[in-house]
Amino acid sequence: MTSSPAFDISSLHVFYESGGTVAAVIEAAFTRIAEVDDPGIFLHLADKSSLLQQAAALGPFDPRAKPLWGIPFAVKDNIDVAGMPTTAACPDFAYMPEADATVVRLLKEAGALVIGKTNLDQFATGLVGVRTLHPAPRNAMDPDLVPGGSSSGSAVATAQGIVSFALGTDTAGSGRVPAGLNNIVGLKPSLGALSTTGVLPACRTLDCVSIFALTVDDAWRLFEAAARHDATDAYSKTIPADGFGQTPNVLTIGVPTKADRLFFGDAVMEAAYDAALQMLTKLGHRLVEVSFGDFYKVANLLYEGAWVAERYAAVKDFFDAKEASFHPVTRKIYGGAKQLSAADAFNGLYALQALKQKVAPLVASVDLFCVPTAPTHYTRADVEAEPIRENSRLGTYTNFVNLLDMCGIAVPTGIRGDGRPASVTLLAPSGHDGLTASLARDIHKASGLMLGATGWHQPQRDEPPAVDDAGMIEVVVVGAHLSGMPLNPQLHALDGRLVREAQTSACYRLYALAGQVPAKPGLIRVDEEAGGQIDVEVWQLAPAAFGQFVASVPSPLCIGTISLSDGTSAKGFLVEATAIADATDITHYGGWRSYVAAMA
Repeated sequence: MTSSPAFDISSLHVFYESGGTVAAVIEAAFTRIAEVDDPGIFLHLADKSSLLQQAAALGPFDPRAKPLWGIPFAVKDNIDVAGMPTTAACPDFAYMPEADATVVRLLKEAGALVIGKTNLDQFATGLVGVRTLHPAPRNAMDPDLVPGGSSSGSAVATAQGIVSFALGTDTAGSGRVPAGLNNIVGLKPSLGALSTTGVLPACRTLDCVSIFALTVDDAWRLFEAAARHDATDAYSKTIPADGFGQTPNVLTIGVPTKADRLFFGDAVMEAAYDAALQMLTKLGHRLVEVSFGDFYKVANLLYEGAWVAERYAAVKDFFDAKEASFHPVTRKIYGGAKQLSAADAFNGLYALQALKQKVAPLVASVDLFCVPTAPTHYTRADVEAEPIRENSRLGTYTNFVNLLDMCGIAVPTGIRGDGRPASVTLLAPSGHDGLTASLARDIHKASGLMLGATGWHQPQRDEPPAVDDAGMIEVVVVGAHLSGMPLNPQLHALDGRLVREAQTSACYRLYALAGQVPAKPGLIRVDEEAGGQIDVEVWQLAPAAFGQFVASVPSPLCIGTISLSDGTSAKGFLVEATAIADATDITHYGGWRSYVAAMA
């Protein structure tokens, strides 16, 4: 496909601006399908003449009115596309939808063109990509490896440059694991950000529509186009598509403790993850080791009780009537769910709620997390020998995410020593999609990688405007840096300016830390029902002064994002969760100044 443009959106826009035609792009997509020669990628292809008619209806190239004008994409075959069958990789289940899924409709309205429907682990149950009654897609980087699932075809179609992007779904990691195994970006949005109307459920309470793209910029353009509240989806939420662009100078990034890092003997993947962490440090960010034991306990819940029963419930009537239509491994999983009781489901929900409370302080102690996308690579032979165990292991760092209502993005970090792809996933609380995407953008650029398996270079990206010397950064101070307190002169020495007094939102607790000289408090985020509003001050620093200030912050204190009672947020002092074990809870004083006065 050397005569055609690269298929990232920026390159296609340049192609169209230079007089290139949609017909040429459509032809290039079908040529690429023939060149790749992988019958496992697509379960249904669009008719070329129909695509050309759709392209003609777009009118003149206008990326402002239609930001995805002429951009080819693929859709996982558990998402409805009008006029194309939906089968979920189970031919006996096939039906012909009359309407597009909401997310497909929005992307079409933005000018994108559906090339076809892609293969998957049947009924989106699996992380390996080979649980299909059709030929399985080949991993784009190494055909001996599994492609990852369940969104296998969507990931491979994107990595091979057949389409610019593809839609998948993600319940347990299906939008992240295949991205990591195929050297592309996989954006798993906050729950409810993209409508699931027209999406066949796996676990409806956890399902997300995910985005596979060649670059982070492309993934974010798609998120902007599709993130809309949908009244037809009971689980839809209003999640603003904002916060993407300039990454904060210093982020506090949580990583599993060395004892908690699981690679199942894959020393090459372990080395690749270490290299990714070194990259984050070189980018100026601060790494904090966090115990991951309770996150793994959350992950284990996904294949027990409530959520296995939820998968069965989604196709109960069909399964009971045509059990033989299922892939053998899928059949075993769904059949086991029939033995579960309502009590099993409620016990799972209770266990999850208890674990949510335990991990909440850990989540609040950092800006985001960086974990391996997958702990290892598995070959097809590995999975044939151990179809359940190896599938479960691929979800080590993904299975807990939707249960904890977090957003995430998988991003390539390099090529391992054995030539296989390396990837990390950035995770943050719901609504922080822009933050994770911004850092992912920096990581992908620093990697210098080609796009997927195409040999195309990363496009020259449009850099967000840098903060000039006059631009100021707001900083929330909680304790010893307050006006009149012992460390306040540090702010004055950096030409800091007090902007206002304020209060945090009601989701924080304040602790008097042990062994601190001078005495200092620690602020930590908790569930709103368990927190209170804390008095703070908001100061401003120039960017260079802010960097100097952050660099001087000693452990166990760290800089994170603090939400304020007026609905705004700013960087400010938080404390690592481990530091409150021997600290005194002083939340009821309402602030450090009141506590100090009471003690005096």
